[in-house]
Amino acid sequence: MLPGVGVFGTGSTARVLVPLLKAEGFEVHALWGRSEEEACCLAQELGIPFHTSRSDDVLLHQDVDLVCIYIPPSMTRQIAVKALGIGKNVVCEKAATAVDSFKMVTAARYYPQLLSIMGNTLRFLPAFVAMRRLLVEGYVGELQVCDVRVYGASLLDQSYGWTCEELMGGGGLHTVGSALIDLLSFLTGARANRVHGLLRTFVQQKGTIRGIRRVTSDDFCFFQMLMGGNGPPGAGAVCCTVTLNFNMPGSSVHEVMVVGSAGRLVARGTELYGQRNGGKGEELLLGDSGWAGPEAKEMPLPLLRGLGAMVTGLRQSFQAHQERRSWAPGPVAMAPTFEDGLYVQTVVEAVKRSSCSGEWENVEVMSQEPDPNHNLCEALQRNKS
Repeated sequence: MLPGVGVFGTGSTARVLVPLLKAEGFEVHALWGRSEEEACCLAQELGIPFHTSRSDDVLLHQDVDLVCIYIPPSMTRQIAVKALGIGKNVVCEKAATAVDSFKMVTAARYYPQLLSIMGNTLRFLPAFVAMRRLLVEGYVGELQVCDVRVYGASLLDQSYGWTCEELMGGGGLHTVGSALIDLLSFLTGARANRVHGLLRTFVQQKGTIRGIRRVTSDDFCFFQMLMGGNGPPGAGAVCCTVTLNFNMPGSSVHEVMVVGSAGRLVARGTELYGQRNGGKGEELLLGDSGWAGPEAKEMPLPLLRGLGAMVTGLRQSFQAHQERRSWAPGPVAMAPTFEDGLYVQTVVEAVKRSSCSGEWENVEVMSQEPDPNHNLCEALQRNKS
């Protein structure tokens, strides 16, 4: 028996997610939007019987057992923690800060019987599933270098909103880079120890975003990560580079390449190619199988197809049990946990620090929530001295 679903969000992801859920047999009972008008319009369009702008109305809905949260990052932690607290399974997007992510981890640990996963769909894309399997099998030999390039159009909304504000989780690093950081950890089986990055905001005003309002979120980002390696800094570590540019009109680029001592693998879009050392050329290892799901021009194809595969995994997970809230971990074992989300957010903040300092920064995942009065105490001490 599949759980009833409540969806938070009215953006492009929600528009695609609802038809995918219905195609897999889920019933979507409730939709939340930031305004009654937004929620009403999308609910009517997608055939959802209940809509609201009050979060508790979805969380307390008697037919909702699975909550899918695709809303601005600054709001994610509050909804996710409350959902777990009242016994709902949760699939959600990233939070705005590492502190918010830590609070989500704490809630997930307190309710281990509930499903709590991050919605990074790239892990489910068949090309990356195959790439990870081939890496484990030794296709490229000893892994040495990962290189990622993602180019596309602007990520900004037409009007001023959270996508324009770095502090609210906007920008290429937080929106797209976080998914790639998680993907590289999934592929390599390692985590970043040190990072070095550069962020820029080339478009500070656009369309209706003018006057005293300026865009502070990055539209260009380049960062390096040293992953794994337990010796001296950098020794034995996998070297990763990620370049994000969202000022490019026309067709987008989504390429992930891993290079090792015996060959290389590269995922271009949804296809996987490989070449061994001494080989005559690249070979197609996994082609594009076609997409029969809903179209979404605003969502890159790798994310769209990964989302479809994740929803299939969710259906298989819940279908394995008779009770609506019970689930089997196997079909969603590759999904990132809330702990993975905390690690990713920690890397994102380290890259931001590096962009300000110009230095390599260490990645240290918090093990306890910081004192909310810490900064105030430091300021008082400085004033005394």
